[in-house]
Amino acid sequence: MMKFYLTFFLVQICLFTQAQPELRMPKVPINRQLFHFKIDEAQQKILHLHSSKDSILKVSTDESINLQTHQILTTRINNLQAKIELDSTISENDKIIWLRSIENLLSDFVSYSNLKAIKDILLGDLILAYDQCMKLQLRQKSIYPIIVANELEIGNILTSNIALKSNIGLRAAKDELVLKLCRKYPQRILKILQENVNVPFADSLIINEAYKDQEALYNYASMTSPLAQKIQSVNDPLVKTIGLLALMNSGRVYFPFLDDLYRNKLSLDTLTKLKNNADAYYSLLVKTEIDYATRMLHGDTPLVKNVLTEKLKTKGIENYIDTINGLHDERSDAVRFKRIDKLSPTELYYLCVLSEQEIYTSSYLGVYKRIFERMATPRADSLLQSVNYDYYKKFLKMASAYNTLGDFLKRMDVVEADTMMRKFASGLELAKTLEDAVDVADSYASITDTKLQKLITDQVYQNLQMAIKNGNTRGERIYNLLNTIFLSMDVNNNVDISQTLGINPVFKMPIALLKDSSNQIIIQQFFYGDKDGNNVFNAFLANFRNANWKIINKPEWVEVKSAKGTAITIYANKPLDELKDLDAQAQAHLGNYLDSLNLKPTVVIHRGHSYFVKSTINQLPSSAKVVLLGSCGGYQSLNDVLNKTTQAQIISSKQVGTGLINQSLINKITDELRNDRDLNWPQLWKGFETQFKGDSKEKFDDYIPPHKNLGAIFIMAYDKANEVN
Repeated sequence: MMKFYLTFFLVQICLFTQAQPELRMPKVPINRQLFHFKIDEAQQKILHLHSSKDSILKVSTDESINLQTHQILTTRINNLQAKIELDSTISENDKIIWLRSIENLLSDFVSYSNLKAIKDILLGDLILAYDQCMKLQLRQKSIYPIIVANELEIGNILTSNIALKSNIGLRAAKDELVLKLCRKYPQRILKILQENVNVPFADSLIINEAYKDQEALYNYASMTSPLAQKIQSVNDPLVKTIGLLALMNSGRVYFPFLDDLYRNKLSLDTLTKLKNNADAYYSLLVKTEIDYATRMLHGDTPLVKNVLTEKLKTKGIENYIDTINGLHDERSDAVRFKRIDKLSPTELYYLCVLSEQEIYTSSYLGVYKRIFERMATPRADSLLQSVNYDYYKKFLKMASAYNTLGDFLKRMDVVEADTMMRKFASGLELAKTLEDAVDVADSYASITDTKLQKLITDQVYQNLQMAIKNGNTRGERIYNLLNTIFLSMDVNNNVDISQTLGINPVFKMPIALLKDSSNQIIIQQFFYGDKDGNNVFNAFLANFRNANWKIINKPEWVEVKSAKGTAITIYANKPLDELKDLDAQAQAHLGNYLDSLNLKPTVVIHRGHSYFVKSTINQLPSSAKVVLLGSCGGYQSLNDVLNKTTQAQIISSKQVGTGLINQSLINKITDELRNDRDLNWPQLWKGFETQFKGDSKEKFDDYIPPHKNLGAIFIMAYDKANEVN
């Protein structure tokens, strides 16, 4: 765009310098001298726009352009003043109007420039365009061609000028500016039309928006406004369909099916009969999602596909997941899972893949089990084929996280399983986000089958070589990081992942990184006031009632301070009544207290069920370097934690988190720190593996230490690589 400015500007300058000698100013009557003075003042304001010491306005790094602009500002403006005074065809009153017009032109430029609403380099074009408009106005000709030929910002100033407001082409000129504005801000077209609904091209723009952003058009069509009325009047089948839905009280219930409604594959009557039946409506959402997945495999993206998927997710959580999650204490599976008795295997599949953040571990395991129980032939490949492999990577990732991947792969032929896992580890560079790559990293950490591990590492290496060969920088970075991380998992490879990837230590947490400037370590624990919260809280305190620690009781929290060794303070809110929101208040007050003392927790511990973990993460301080998510399925929240604190080392469970294991981890971590030792994760984990027995050992095996949180390591390494490059 700057190149265009300069080209157009230099052409105009060339014409000006060849044919613009300075005119002699005639004697000005006293009643018009003030207006000339104001013009002179406005010129000076522009000259000193950026500094009072400037003698010339610098609009470019090219001094010749600055000089030429200066000549236009001075000579051209002075000549315009002289022409007004010399032109006998202009009445005395109109001469005043024209002089005011010039002063307005320059003052408006100053205002626009101060607001960053016009580029300084456009000053020359603005004055030259004004000169042309003045000539046209005096001949009673339209200024429309001048507005078309110039930039939007120039047009805005000219069409608001006092001397041009009566121009015969003003309406067309202003409409042209609306069109220019739409072209400049295509994402704001409907908002622009809302303020300019009567432009002659409104219908065309509305139709274009209907095929570009159906949800935005629906939102505007549902309002009570002139634009909504305009949308309703447009004669286009898609616009009419959107407009009809927008007028309906239950329009949002119908809207996810817009594509099928528009193509007459589905009728409003059919939807009306289903919309109040939760199971039938959910079933139609699933059927449509599968149909859309098929179309997308062939490069055909249905209208509002994202809206349909979001509605499918919302309804699945509202109608089913919330119910079975809420019955997590129910001992009878028949009672707990009764709500999903009527759902088909494909419907259960979407319950899983679209509720990754919401579904409890036990809920997932119950749904997973029922998927195959309800299949005539319980084969995994048949399941994925029935959904056209929609979200299959997410399903594999969740199966890995919940230790059902081995079972899933055994339900298909070995060759098909290998092919699918190779695809799972491929195409990661094509996604807009890193989610697929993180899923692959997380899944690899959960795989114990050495043959499957080798298959994935081989595929990642092949992908890396292909990315290098094709010069695909993003692909090379993703696969190189995954390859390095996977190799580091085998001690025989002697890969120092921290040194190789340039990230903070992974296998240990140096105690020096946890201490503040006063050499003390601040630990914060989040407790919740449900029926289990008090028991866990009391067990925590019982473990610290010894000579090594001192407990200070406060109304809403406790402070547990080390009496020997490294200075450590554990701040833990009391699990006050959650029904009265007192636990949340205690956490907020404790957070404010720590902030007021500039105390920054470097170790943060979540104590509570998985449905409380979001609350803890939302309050997670960016200073946290070690995070223990002591809840069921805390492993699923790694990305959320890293969004808050990118360099945190995270301990979490893929399945059932228990108070016994959590407290043992806390005891060992705090004891190591109190004795001024680094947290050596492989060494600590080796000790825990011998400490726990039986059922506790089985549950502990689902806890993932920081050095095996491969998704988190990948994100840290990718961010670091971006910083370097």
